[in-house]
Amino acid sequence: MERAKAHFSHGIAENIDDPKYSHYRYWSNPLETKLPNAPDMEIYCLYGVGIPTKRSYVYNKLSTSKKCKTIPFRMDASANGGEGSCLQNGVHFVDDDESVPVLSSGFMCAKGWRGITRFNPSGMTTYIREYRHIIMGNVALVEDVLRVAAGATGEDIGGDRIFSDIMRMSERINLRL
Repeated sequence: MERAKAHFSHGIAENIDDPKYSHYRYWSNPLETKLPNAPDMEIYCLYGVGIPTKRSYVYNKLSTSKKCKTIPFRMDASANGGEGSCLQNGVHFVDDDESVPVLSSGFMCAKGWRGITRFNPSGMTTYIREYRHIIMGNVALVEDVLRVAAGATGEDIGGDRIFSDIMRMSERINLRL
């Protein structure tokens, strides 16, 4: 844990111009660093959607195991939200590609970097390109990457392509931009 804290940060910058944010430990966190001053550059968020994926768990029962004295709680597998709910057997599911929730994949392109913000001071254009169900071997994803690598712009490949509710979800997040 200490090693991870020394090399990565997981906060939200109050003053993104503070010189401390030039340290490499902040570079992997888009909420603690800003995009370069490159107004002609485009940013693409490419990710999959349409597969229910675990996001969180309901922990509310004390563990009786003597093996795990450092973990005082256990998952409550009896927690259910009913038919059609995203809560099943103590697990909350969200829209995703089986790896990262849509909100984590798309928020910065949907809101954090969209237009001129403190995270995108030059206002470079952002595009969201969502792909249904699969990423690995997804022909549409491979085609988009190859076209952009060959010089196509976001407009050339069709602009945003959104299947999820990322825009509405992003608007509900109160973050100083």
